[in-house]
Order: sequence, then C-alpha cells, then structure tokens
Amino acid sequence: MTKPTPEPIDPKQLVELALGVIKAARFPMLATIDGDQPRVRPVSPVRTVGFTVYVANLRSYHKTTEIAANPNVELCYLDDHHDQVRITGLAEVVTERELLQSIWDANPLLRQYLGSIDNPQFLLYRIRPVRVRHMKEWALDYHEVSFEP
Repeated sequence: MTKPTPEPIDPKQLVELALGVIKAARFPMLATIDGDQPRVRPVSPVRTVGFTVYVANLRSYHKTTEIAANPNVELCYLDDHHDQVRITGLAEVVTERELLQSIWDANPLLRQYLGSIDNPQFLLYRIRPVRVRHMKEWALDYHEVSFEP
C-alpha cells in the first residue's frame, strides 16, 4: 500500500477548515482527568461560537466532579473524512442567566428532559479554547489554528 501524500494547507484556510470539521462532526469526544486516569466520552454541544463550545451536563454525572477537580479538558472532533480538530480548553460553569436562558430556549431536548431551566441537576459548561489544532486525514501533522479567545 502506498503512503498517501497530504496536500499542503494554506494557513489562511485553517480557521475555515477547522470550523468545517466541527460543523460536520457535531458530536465530539470530551476528555477529562479523573485523578490520574484520563476519561473520554462523546458529548452533544448545545451551542458553538467559533471555537468556544457549550456542553450541557447533569450535576450527578461523574464528569462534573472530574471537571470541578481539574477544569483542563480537550474536545476532539473527527469528520467523515477523518479530518480532526482538537480543542484544548478550560471548562467553566456558565452562571449568566441571560446566556443560560438563550441556550435553554434554543434547545428543545433540554426542555424535554429537564423540564425547567431551574432544575437543580442542570449544569452548563463553557469550554474556552486555549489551543486549537487541525489535522487532515493521514497528514500526521497538526496545524495550529489561530483564533480569538
């Protein structure tokens, strides 16, 4: 089998390419740290603004205690072409009522499963990017994506 030769990427296109992977993949894997053990699970973001990702959660989920102990997380998106985007970031609990309400109003599944925005189990994380990397399938090299925090 011949090793594929990746096409060069114009650095000016990295943001667009990375956002395209995020849009196509939709359900990234979220990595957290549980003591000295990494934990990975799929998540369903409820909003994405550039490379800032919002993820709803229940307080009773184990990732809640993991993130409280160590807010360093990483999201990995993989599209159907095996291109990937990795967002290394810090997870923080969203407390701004107006933002919570906006996300709540835009997500019927949240309303269906949780009933009320004031459900004590409802928690919303904002994952603020500190590093974004993009890789084309088989390129074997990540490209740093410039972004505005």
